[in-house]
Amino acid sequence: MMGAASKGAIEAGGLAVGIVPSADLAQANKYCDVVVATGIGWSRNFVVAYSGDAMVVVGGGAGTLTEAAAAYQADKPIVSVKGTGGVADEWGGKYFDERRTRLMIEGSSPEDAVKKALHEISRGGGGPVRRKARAKG
Repeated sequence: MMGAASKGAIEAGGLAVGIVPSADLAQANKYCDVVVATGIGWSRNFVVAYSGDAMVVVGGGAGTLTEAAAAYQADKPIVSVKGTGGVADEWGGKYFDERRTRLMIEGSSPEDAVKKALHEISRGGGGPVRRKARAKG
């Protein structure tokens, strides 16, 4: 799935950044423009969650759930692609806990999910760390 996401980013004129758990640059998919080889194992899930302004969830298992939960803790927009299984279908339209700080919004397609994520970011919903950084700049 990460290869498809990276390919889509490039086709849309974006930059594909791969954050891999090992120290091996070759672990990234062939579409990555930039590779961050962390060497920190699955702790890299937190690097993934904290590095973006929003998260789009496609399918996913335990690693995706960890990334989404970290994004939730950081108050970042999270959008699932409905119908892709796993975490996306299980948590789409729900909150992670009783605090109800950030709903995982559902998108009907990858394009719709990205559109919704960008909309949330434009409303100032990129998480407290990003908002503070922009205010200083």
